[in-house]
Amino acid sequence: MPPSPSPMKTRPRALAFDVFGTVVDWHGGIAREAAAMAARHRIEGDWPAFANAWRAGYAPAMEQVRSGALPWTHIDALHRMILDRIVATHGLAGLNGLTAAERDHLNRAWHRLPPWPDAVPGLARLKRRFTITPLSNGNFSLLTNLAKHGGLPWDCIVSAELFGHYKPDPETYLGCARLLDVAAGELMMVACHPSDLRAARANGLMTAYVPRPLEHGAATVLPSFDAGEFDLVASDFEALAAMLEAT
Repeated sequence: MPPSPSPMKTRPRALAFDVFGTVVDWHGGIAREAAAMAARHRIEGDWPAFANAWRAGYAPAMEQVRSGALPWTHIDALHRMILDRIVATHGLAGLNGLTAAERDHLNRAWHRLPPWPDAVPGLARLKRRFTITPLSNGNFSLLTNLAKHGGLPWDCIVSAELFGHYKPDPETYLGCARLLDVAAGELMMVACHPSDLRAARANGLMTAYVPRPLEHGAATVLPSFDAGEFDLVASDFEALAAMLEAT
């Protein structure tokens, strides 16, 4: 049965999307690229666990920037710092480990992540009615390469790098609205992370929750949220397009 149209009285003018996990499958993409790299060195390991370990360093690294412990550092550089810390514990260091060039290549796997199956068709439908953009902590070049690699049909690209602040800092949500020349209340944040949506809502944005049960692999436990906490809850981007009457 198709999703019912949204009961919302006010429609957004623009949609901003979280990217890692919401639009693209970072876990599957990183695990596959790490496995392929390790196979060339005949290194065995748990590459889904490696992907989760790499991602686990993401929030603490951004907090170092937010706290001033690090100067502004974009995500590519933070990802490389995290990678260099975890290679040894996953057998990718030492005599048979990755060279610096191979680490660089693996680090750029974040530029080559696959979209979820519903992402491109759902975004294409939404684009016909709304301005759509990523609003991601990924740096501008990373988001540009992801769009080119995965065929993501953005109208523009909004990166935290443009503001020198990472989500959930208010400068990101309000800065996105300013760049799009819409009021905060006319911009809808779409994410699979309730924490991102709560921060967006606190800054006046509309919110749409799209859960991704496989974000961290098969064992993902979905975060809890309260009924009615977000403006919309949709199973995927196609369902979101139907709820927003984007044909």
